[in-house]
Formats: sequence, C-alpha cells, structure tokens
Amino acid sequence: MQQETQFAIRLATPEDYDELCRVLEEGDAHHRQALPHIYRRPAGPARSRDYVLGIIHSKEAALFLAEVDGQDKPVIGAVHIATRETPDIALLVPRRYAVVENLIVSRAHRRSGIGRALMAQAHQWALTRGVTEVELTVWEFNAEAIAFYGELGYRPSRLKMGKTLREG
Repeated sequence: MQQETQFAIRLATPEDYDELCRVLEEGDAHHRQALPHIYRRPAGPARSRDYVLGIIHSKEAALFLAEVDGQDKPVIGAVHIATRETPDIALLVPRRYAVVENLIVSRAHRRSGIGRALMAQAHQWALTRGVTEVELTVWEFNAEAIAFYGELGYRPSRLKMGKTLREG
C-alpha cells in the first residue's frame, strides 16, 4: 500500500471542467491502449463541457471529485453515478437502480483509499435517493478494476459477448 494521501471528496462544479478532463484523459488513454478499435483520442477535451454540465446539473446523477489541497492540479479522482429505471416492459420487474458510469483515480494516487472513498460516496448518494442496487460495467482486460470492484462486493451479473465478422 502506498503512503496515505490526504484528500477530500466533494461534488463537482462547472469550474472543475478542465481538471476533470485532465483526470479522465488518464483513464481514457488506458482504454485506448487496450481497445484501439473502440476508443480513439478526441480532437479536443476528454468530454464536452455540455456533457459535464449536464451531469453536474442533473437531479438523477452526481459527479464527485477527490482532491488534494495545495497542488497545482488538485483533482486526483472522480466518480460519476446516475439513477436509472427499468423500461416499461411487462417481462421486467419495475425497479430503480444506480449505475456507476465512470470511476477514475490518477495512477500516482491509486491504492491509497481514494477509489474506495469515491465509491462509498457514490453508494451513499444512491441510498439517499432510495436506491439499493448499483451496477457498473468494466472491460474484461481491466483486471485491476475487476479486482477492485470485487473487493467492494461487486459480482458479475451478466456476460456481454461480441464477435468480429469477416467477409468471405
């Protein structure tokens, strides 16, 4: 375990946009490297300002940041969580649940409790909205993330499969 990092968690504000994009780019680069046929480098910021502001202003989503005081680039992690409802299909039991859309902790600050604290904050946010189930998606290549989520009690619930088709 690395040396303990002193950090605070708070809701993101519009002023956090540039710092958030900087942190998200680190996770995006990891995904681009592993899955270049799916992820590409954007010409601009990691996420559009409208996309981020939509999350910040949504009543059905939250964006929490982990930051360290006294640093030039204080944001060292983020979690985006949103509530969802099942579609109105007779087969499905109506339910409201939350989805962790994104979790990122800067590589230099991993294994110092930041990811756990961000997830605990996301879980608390869901509970205050009457939501008791949280789902997330993690790519199979990302063994570190799979192990982390497993330590938090997450278990596989479905398997998504794909196949690349070739002509001829």
